[in-house]
Amino acid sequence: MKKVIIAFDGKHFSQGALNIAEYLNEREPILLTGIFLSAVDYRDIIGVGAVGLGGPVFMPTLEKEDEDIIKESIAHFETVCQHKGFEYRVHKDNELFALEELITETRFADLLIISGENFYMNVGEKQPNDYMQRVLHKSECPVIVVPENYELPGNIVLTYDGGEESVYAIKQFAYVLPELCNLETTVFFASHKEEELPERDRISELAARHFKNLTLQRMDIIKPQKMFHEWINEKRGSMVVSGSFARSGLSESIRKSFIYETIAEHRIPVFIAHK
Repeated sequence: MKKVIIAFDGKHFSQGALNIAEYLNEREPILLTGIFLSAVDYRDIIGVGAVGLGGPVFMPTLEKEDEDIIKESIAHFETVCQHKGFEYRVHKDNELFALEELITETRFADLLIISGENFYMNVGEKQPNDYMQRVLHKSECPVIVVPENYELPGNIVLTYDGGEESVYAIKQFAYVLPELCNLETTVFFASHKEEELPERDRISELAARHFKNLTLQRMDIIKPQKMFHEWINEKRGSMVVSGSFARSGLSESIRKSFIYETIAEHRIPVFIAHK
């Protein structure tokens, strides 16, 4: 049994995150832990009222409205979990430093799920906003970023460039979510150069041990990033697996914004793992 955590901030309750958790629980029972965070991380503003080294320091507290919203979210989460038959826990991490608390939670979890649309949307509606980027960079477990409306995964796309980060993500997906490894799976490599799939034999040996329905896909295209999005949008019910959030997960020819754009399109879940 895995421990899966879902982060909810303030009034931004994510049904999309709950849906993927239910999808996973149906395949293998999980312990689902709801992490309820304050509506803002005060690390960015604390100290505004500081006066000198020995003067008073401004220490904001949660407003009653925020507390009430969090209580409503917790009540809704508990109702859904009881109805769906989840084994669940509730952690009310609504202290001043919300993101720091969330990162600590990821240290003691197998998987984090967050909404690709709702996560701290008050900070920035254009996702991934600053708060999401911080979490994706610092999370100590793999993360699934989900839209609010999407088709549940029926196939897996392993983005691959031969590098350490992309292979690490593939292995983490296989270790954390083995129950999904029997789905149709594509190892996807794109390049504008005439080059073979890097370390083809080795990645085949590794991936075939975990993924039962595996295809290797090399796409020789002029604009690999644009063509990838067109290709993936035609594959209904996909989940994309990518390495480090700071890198493309496909090849050096694709800009860093690959995962940014995939998340921003709000169409498919993205599994992200990094060391």
